[in-house]
Amino acid sequence: MCGILAVLGCADDTQGKRVRVLELSRRLKHRGPDWSGMHQVGDCYLSHQRLAIIDPASGDQPLYNEDKSIVVTVNGEIYNHEQLRAQLSSHTFRTGSDCEVIAHLYEEHGENFIDMLDGVFSFVLLDTRDNSFIAARDAIGVTPLYIGWGIDGSVWISSEMKGLNDDCEHFEIFPPGHLYSSKQGGFKRWYNPPWFSEVIPSVPYDPLALRKAFEKAVTKRLMTDVPFGVLLSGGLDSSLVAAVTVRHLAGTKAAKRWGTKLHSFCVGLEGSPDLKAAKEVANYLGTMHHEFTFTVQDGIDAIEDVIYHTETYDVTTIRASTPMFLMSRKIKSLGVKMVISGEGSDEIFGGYLYFHKAPNKEELHRETCQKIKALHQYDCLRANKATSAWGLEARVPFLDKEFINEAMSIDPEWKMIRPDLGRIEKWVLRKAFDDEEQPFLPKHILYRQKEQFSDGVGYSWIDGLKAHAESNVTDKMMSNAKFIYPHNTPTTKEAYCYRMIFERFFPQNSAILTVPGGPSVACSTAKAVEWDAQWSGNLDPSGRAALGVHLSAYEQEHLPATIMAGTSKKPRMIEVAAPGVAIEG
Repeated sequence: MCGILAVLGCADDTQGKRVRVLELSRRLKHRGPDWSGMHQVGDCYLSHQRLAIIDPASGDQPLYNEDKSIVVTVNGEIYNHEQLRAQLSSHTFRTGSDCEVIAHLYEEHGENFIDMLDGVFSFVLLDTRDNSFIAARDAIGVTPLYIGWGIDGSVWISSEMKGLNDDCEHFEIFPPGHLYSSKQGGFKRWYNPPWFSEVIPSVPYDPLALRKAFEKAVTKRLMTDVPFGVLLSGGLDSSLVAAVTVRHLAGTKAAKRWGTKLHSFCVGLEGSPDLKAAKEVANYLGTMHHEFTFTVQDGIDAIEDVIYHTETYDVTTIRASTPMFLMSRKIKSLGVKMVISGEGSDEIFGGYLYFHKAPNKEELHRETCQKIKALHQYDCLRANKATSAWGLEARVPFLDKEFINEAMSIDPEWKMIRPDLGRIEKWVLRKAFDDEEQPFLPKHILYRQKEQFSDGVGYSWIDGLKAHAESNVTDKMMSNAKFIYPHNTPTTKEAYCYRMIFERFFPQNSAILTVPGGPSVACSTAKAVEWDAQWSGNLDPSGRAALGVHLSAYEQEHLPATIMAGTSKKPRMIEVAAPGVAIEG
């Protein structure tokens, strides 16, 4: 993923302003270490930090139309760019970049072309003929984007908050699926799929249609001119990504250039569930597998860097981002620039363990809709920023627009967890790939219980974080938390610790407001906490907080012992068998 920064309509078009924009753009250099570009027209500046994935030789940005009257800076990948080029046969293209189609589509369709793009993207387009501009963000928010307003009347747009937080009077998250138009003076939603209204769908479950939609989502993401691999935790989602990639890699342009041997990557503490399961899947699929380990102290030492790069104080995100951040550095050192990952499946299919307590299909469907809408503040943010910190791009096929439409049109009764019928979480996805004649995966992997990434890398990781926070945050500090942090007041010492670090980097009130809050159990929304009375006393984002569901669930009355990890006293776990739930590894 690249980094973009645009400053539009500022009162100062002097050399000093250009120097300042260049200085701020360099804060995004980790996102795009391959090239830096800048275009200035009067009081408008468009800058770009490039990570070269498609057409490394000639695809530098900003990009232009034929006479350079249209200028665009883009972060993203347009998977249908070849089809779009064919529709734009009267236009002359300057590069082989997949993103150049945006400039020409604007010439043909004005602002009404965004939904034609199949991919993930954030872009700013400047029309120098009237000095107007538009900015847009992809449907789900896979690519990060922020917008701010300067006291001089300028509009700032940046891939990361650190590109604008020091220079804007106010800034906020650029909403996914929206277009900002200078002519209209505000936002307009361009992404309006049927599921967005949260009306309960009624389409019967078709396992073959679901499988084909996912295979298509994966294969289109094999578009690359650089070495790539897959992130493989050994859980269902990443294993399916790897299995489908292995099956379809042969015959692609990527295979002709880089070979048919797929590289897979996994990270965890020594002896963690993910390392064991990932190795088994890699052996089954025949991938070139790379296993990375880290210690709890390695992770704790990286926390400040992780918070700086992910730009959040959300506990779940930081827990899961840290192993991914450490792994991404290792992956990049091997010369790999792109990986395919499994984010989004749990939100679409109700895969988190708390969905076991969904009271009915209506509640389940509404919860999945809310989870997808919030992805840009959680897993999308993590997957993008933890990898981009080292100039690595993560692609997420489960969040393909067409696949989401297919999956979210299914009658949610099929997504309900029904032990009496042998249906565990994400049963519809598992069943779609349960092929007896040509198995995608071994049965026990296909039906392995959900492990949240921050749990699967090793249970002592979270316990170690809590112990670290306990030693750095006093009871007296916690007693004053509501006065020091009145918004999203930290309720645990771990949350307090992250909040202190975050506000050191991003002290502005606007920054604080970009991070979501509220009660959660095992990654639920606040509404879903109401599904089980005992959850309100056990609010922790770990999957082990799903009491009565996870096989290594925290024993509720013994929760405080978790902060003792790393001492002679270890947290006691209680085995809670959930009927119909299989677990392996």
